[in-house]
Amino acid sequence: MRTYDFTPLYRSTVGFDRLANMLDSVLTNDGSANSYPPYNIEKTGEDAYRITIAVAGFTEDDLNIEARDGQLVITGRKEAEGEKDKTYLHRGIATRAFEKRFQLADHVRASGAVTENGLLHVDLIREVPEALKPRKIEIATPKTLTADVTV
Repeated sequence: MRTYDFTPLYRSTVGFDRLANMLDSVLTNDGSANSYPPYNIEKTGEDAYRITIAVAGFTEDDLNIEARDGQLVITGRKEAEGEKDKTYLHRGIATRAFEKRFQLADHVRASGAVTENGLLHVDLIREVPEALKPRKIEIATPKTLTADVTV
């Protein structure tokens, strides 16, 4: 596996530490270690996205969704109530605790979440502020410029 050193990036840029840290964490993250629970990320519109996570066996009270520091953090904690009375011959349904972190781009926020059929759907929307949106600047013609100037 290749490793990348971002030290030169830190020496020659100012204000891009978040980008360098994100690249560093993505490149050093082992994808196979964080495969539970399975999830999908889909684009549902021009500025809309949806994260779907398989949460079979978890109720809404067992799940927590938080947005902090440019990340969406989804955790699941199942209370072990009545597990002592059960004897499993085969236990294939995993209800172990989990934490999933998704790095969000600037101006992306969670707009809602719903569970249905054992799936948790988290809808995301990108809302670019008006000040950052492109705006058209009209080009003045020489006639309008001379008409405005009085001698």
